[in-house]
Amino acid sequence: EEAGPLGTAGCVKNIAELLDETFLVISGDSLTDFDLKDAIAFHKAKKSKATLVLTRVPNPIEFGVVITDSGHRIVRFLEKPSTSEIFSDTVNTGTYILEPDVLKYLPANEESDFSKDLFPLLLERGEPMFGYIAEGYWCDVGHLEAYREAQYDCLEGKLTIDYPYPEKSPQLWVGHNTYIDPSVKIDRPALIGNNCRIGPRVHIEAGTVLGDNITVGADADLKRPIIANGALIGEEANLRACVISRGTRVDRRAHILEGAVVGSLSTVGEEAQISPNVRVWPSKKIESGAILNINLIWGNMAQRNLFGQQGVTGLANIDITPEFAVKLGAAYGSTLKPGSMVTTSRDQRAISRMVSRSLIAGIMSTGTGIQNLEATAIPIARTMVPNLDVVGGVHVRLHPNRPDYILIEFFDQNGINISKAKEKKIEGAYFKEDIRRVRIGEIGTMTYPSQVLETYSRGFARQLNTEAVRNSRSKVVIDYMYAVSGAILPRLLAKFDCDAVVLNASLNQTAVSNAEREVLLAQLGHVVEALKASFGVQVSANGEQLMFVDDAGLPIRGETLTALMVNLIMTAHPRSTVVVPVHTSSAIEQIARRHDGRVIRTKVNPTALMEAAQENLGVVLGGSGDMGFIFPHLHPGFDAMFCIAKVIEMLTIQERSLAQIRSELPRVCHKSYTMRCPWTVKGALMRHLVESHPPEDLELIDGVKIINRHNDNWILILPDAGEPLVHIVANSEDRDWVDYMLMEYRQRVQRFIEKEQGTEMVNV
Repeated sequence: EEAGPLGTAGCVKNIAELLDETFLVISGDSLTDFDLKDAIAFHKAKKSKATLVLTRVPNPIEFGVVITDSGHRIVRFLEKPSTSEIFSDTVNTGTYILEPDVLKYLPANEESDFSKDLFPLLLERGEPMFGYIAEGYWCDVGHLEAYREAQYDCLEGKLTIDYPYPEKSPQLWVGHNTYIDPSVKIDRPALIGNNCRIGPRVHIEAGTVLGDNITVGADADLKRPIIANGALIGEEANLRACVISRGTRVDRRAHILEGAVVGSLSTVGEEAQISPNVRVWPSKKIESGAILNINLIWGNMAQRNLFGQQGVTGLANIDITPEFAVKLGAAYGSTLKPGSMVTTSRDQRAISRMVSRSLIAGIMSTGTGIQNLEATAIPIARTMVPNLDVVGGVHVRLHPNRPDYILIEFFDQNGINISKAKEKKIEGAYFKEDIRRVRIGEIGTMTYPSQVLETYSRGFARQLNTEAVRNSRSKVVIDYMYAVSGAILPRLLAKFDCDAVVLNASLNQTAVSNAEREVLLAQLGHVVEALKASFGVQVSANGEQLMFVDDAGLPIRGETLTALMVNLIMTAHPRSTVVVPVHTSSAIEQIARRHDGRVIRTKVNPTALMEAAQENLGVVLGGSGDMGFIFPHLHPGFDAMFCIAKVIEMLTIQERSLAQIRSELPRVCHKSYTMRCPWTVKGALMRHLVESHPPEDLELIDGVKIINRHNDNWILILPDAGEPLVHIVANSEDRDWVDYMLMEYRQRVQRFIEKEQGTEMVNV
């Protein structure tokens, strides 16, 4: 047994005491029908110490070339020669006939190789070493293309294989207990193993190999794939000269193209496509509709789209790698005019710096220039986009809710997240590899803008009643959670003489987990109580999101926070307009009615909120407690830093506390439930819900919302934009109604999914 890798020769040296006569070494990665008896006789006749079995190949570049003299004695070795070094077409097959005493030249317990170490040494020492040119078939199946070609060679009879299946007709082998529908078309040669089921109208092209226990759905088109045991091929799937490993499932209408290899126990979703020569490692999942054109090695899943609900997300350094980021940057740059300029920015983490620099390389390669803002809070990055007169921007950060994920967001020329249409353009360039390449003199340049914080500070001060903030007697405790906003906000608040106690303001390379966030929030509440502070606030998401703690140390978040902010802003600005997502509580409308205000509902994505806040007149606030809040007169994005200052201002002017405002909020029950829903069912589910309710009861801003026109009761069925999920949200002043409707629509949705898919869905 080897304690460590000993190489091809070292492992034989390891058992030298067992070898006391002429012995054979045969490499296991070759397929051959050589008759070695003649080779052994040749070895003995020549009194050779080492005989290499050779064969002639048309293109020896990929192999070790062996040059012999007229008497077949070896005179030279060339390991994988260049074209100028091809002096022979005889190559080493990895089969050797050796005498035991050649092993004395090898050191014990050290890694060594026959071709690189032992044979050159024997040649140097003048030991008799010969090459025997064998006749017959030989193929090095150590790489995937050769493995596939060897399968075709076997079917075509280039070497004799004793298949364990009867030959049903010339060049058609079919195993036992296999059913082939009469409408199936089979071109020969082909092999189908035991216990297979081949559905109607399947086309099996010559060269196809199917192992045992394989099911092929109706109308599938198999063009020379090699499919291992236990695979399931869905209806209308299209497989072209690919390799499908053991137990893999290929769903309906999936396409796997030439040279692709799918590892064992993987799943290729409906209408997914795997591009030529792409490798998928075992136990991976390709989502329905995904187009995979890079190897899937470390991640668990290939998604159908790059963009989800909020930018591009993925596991840090697994899904979002430097090579992925370079290609994404190049795809983005290719959608812009040559010579354009964009900003780049990031949080303070090393992983974000790495991804940002990779994106920059890709963007610059397309002739697009960079204004690099480096590490800065995302509200500042959004502010700088229109100020620098660029066409867009990119911001990289750790995901606010998943600390092991990266989030990449793209801005338009106003600092708003780009539209779905622009996302699709980037995805098209990425998946189709429609990348623009420019000449060396046209590569984009990079500059570093100055006065970035000063520019943001001026706008910050203009939109704030600074006198009210300076005169405020509020004592505020701020938890920065070790993020970049902790390096910026204290300087901003200091300008307005704000009495702020700072917690966790140092920068940290790792993000705070959700569990750690809850611990810090509880600690914040204790500090607020101990200091008798006016309120506390926890800032997250690179300066975008926040949660408050009132003077009793109780957290204010989610729907309560949304209602509280709307109440504060509408008290300060009666008859104004607020923008909230479609799933937000009806408490917002009740508050707006108190102040003669107006509520605009939008889709549940940041871009829709930002656009609505910018495009509608009279909007003073946008957003929600789980996304953050937009103050459109400052900039179009979410801004927790300005929100803190604005709350200090409004509490001072209104002479109230957060606890008092919370006590005045409408009492509304608002609950949600999330369940799994396959991508391929989402559209049919939405259509079913629309068709099963009267049009006057429907609101179709985002998802399907069933409303009661006489009160504020409603239920929303909302497909998730980035995951195979559907969210069910119920809203009413009656808690029993909410609980009943959640259960009712959960069952309705589940029954429909089961009807469409024939499988039981599981809640998450």
